[in-house]
Amino acid sequence: MALKGNLRDFTTTQLFNLIHLAKKTGTLTVTGGQTAHIIFRSGKLVYAETSVQHGRLTQILLSAGKLTSDQSRLIDEKLKGRTDKQLGHRLIQAKLVTQNDIIQSIRQHMLDIVYKLFTWVEGSFQFDNSLQSAETKIMIPIDLEVVIMEGSRRLQESELLMEELPNLEASLRFVDRPDARLRNINLTVEEWRIISYVNPKNTIKKIAEANKLSDFQVRRTVYGMLQAGIVELIPPVGGANGEKPKENIPTQRRIQPPKQSTQERRGVVNRLIDRIRKL
Repeated sequence: MALKGNLRDFTTTQLFNLIHLAKKTGTLTVTGGQTAHIIFRSGKLVYAETSVQHGRLTQILLSAGKLTSDQSRLIDEKLKGRTDKQLGHRLIQAKLVTQNDIIQSIRQHMLDIVYKLFTWVEGSFQFDNSLQSAETKIMIPIDLEVVIMEGSRRLQESELLMEELPNLEASLRFVDRPDARLRNINLTVEEWRIISYVNPKNTIKKIAEANKLSDFQVRRTVYGMLQAGIVELIPPVGGANGEKPKENIPTQRRIQPPKQSTQERRGVVNRLIDRIRKL
């Protein structure tokens, strides 16, 4: 029997901890604004996809910059119907990508999805012992302890960044004499990529999309540039004080669920622990 519940009662962190400790094999399906399918084998994360971030290998390699859009399209046309495992073998044979390219691209794709899942506070989940589409996918085992620690750290950082940069429809412009400041600062690759798009006409959201960055990544990078005095914010047009109404702020912002008594919370946790161990 599948295990079902609600994220208001049991967080992603708690779910992952249980799966890790019980060394479970199966699929966790979480449904909120979108649907995520997370596959585990013996307590390790091995695959992840969502309804908007599909796991097709060519799309993953395109997003990682390992294939061009033309290459991805032609491969999908010529090798239509092939599984990801078959595609990966053909791409390596054709020397379009290396085995390491595939492994690292899939790994990053999985982690991007899972780290977003840590910020979900609304939605339902279901865990069952089936491995959905496992035979056709390339699975990369990742230790859940590492994922849980990094996901928790990112969650805390994401809360701060959301407060500092709540609206990604804002734009950026350089402060006076940016060249002088840039000469004295060692910038990361992500920061240089964002700098090339700094223009009052480009919103932070558009900059993120152009560079294939998540909301968390672009917030963290832009925040660092703001603190360094390289750029400054241009508030979006509309709403109070030039900001858009709060309902337009992304819904994945971490909020505190309604408080339960210690006894109620402990009862929910203990029941879920017992059920997941019996699966």
